[in-house]
Amino acid sequence: MEALEEAELCFPQVNTSCKKTIRPHLEAVLIFSVLWCITLLTVVLNLLVIISISHFRQLHTTTNLLLLSLAVADFLVGFMQMPAEIPLFGGCWMMGDSMCVMNYFLSFVTVSVSVGSMVLISVDRYMAICDPMFYSTKVTVKKVQLCICLCWIFSAVHSTWILRDVLKQPDKYFSCYGDCVVVSGFIEGMVDLVVTFLGPILVIILLYLRVFVVAVSQARAMRSHIAAVTLQRSETVKAKKSEMKAARTLGVVVVVFILCSCPYYCSTVETANNPTEAAYPEIHMWLLYFNSCLNPVIYVFFYPWFRKAIKYIITLQILQPGSCEASLM
Repeated sequence: MEALEEAELCFPQVNTSCKKTIRPHLEAVLIFSVLWCITLLTVVLNLLVIISISHFRQLHTTTNLLLLSLAVADFLVGFMQMPAEIPLFGGCWMMGDSMCVMNYFLSFVTVSVSVGSMVLISVDRYMAICDPMFYSTKVTVKKVQLCICLCWIFSAVHSTWILRDVLKQPDKYFSCYGDCVVVSGFIEGMVDLVVTFLGPILVIILLYLRVFVVAVSQARAMRSHIAAVTLQRSETVKAKKSEMKAARTLGVVVVVFILCSCPYYCSTVETANNPTEAAYPEIHMWLLYFNSCLNPVIYVFFYPWFRKAIKYIITLQILQPGSCEASLM
């Protein structure tokens, strides 16, 4: 009986050790297999996005720079957060108090960067469709790079402020040895909810509504003047269709993010109202992480250039001299 109790502890030699979450063998194998497959897929797909946009010069556009920032954040989620979170489904954290808090900190940073990148992408699409005449002068590579840097800096500062108490005292909310729980206060939770979810989503929705209204008015104008379309105008129409297709694709990315994030932020509100309860359920956290896997999948279905880039990378044509000049559009 004593041996059985020790087997149920994360650290049998420690009296204050947490207990393992006991699951049927088949269920445990299935859960961990699925989680590791999602993790591997997240890392590989986002790495393909990073390599594609970084290597091929034709993809060095302002919009793709924002996609690159999003892909880097998603890659970090798959490379660092997901593998660290998998053991928690067994009820045990094996890497110490400091690494627990650091894992949560990186999680807050990457989620904030993802949301910030989506807001910047929405602004980019708004400018491209609603103000196309001045898009190339207002939205430059240097300005986008500056915005991306500010987004990462703000995310790090914001995450530090949200987790300032647990950064000072990592084991503040641990109930036993081997636990990994981080709870933010009511004010911090509400600020995080507004800054990284409600506020950005509101901005994104308003921008896309404006894009939709402009797109509808442009479509009506084109239909009414279709007889007078010249070759130059047809090229303009083709460009506008391309811009709208990009906007629709990125709109899908935003909708998927909202669906994956809602359970997590609902649990954030619940935890903020009752700080004595354990923080975010693992399934909610993993659903938020799963969004990092879905983003590049969306690119595969909607972006032909990404499929062509993957072909170049998988067949190792990317190693040939001059491959960076390949035409993907």
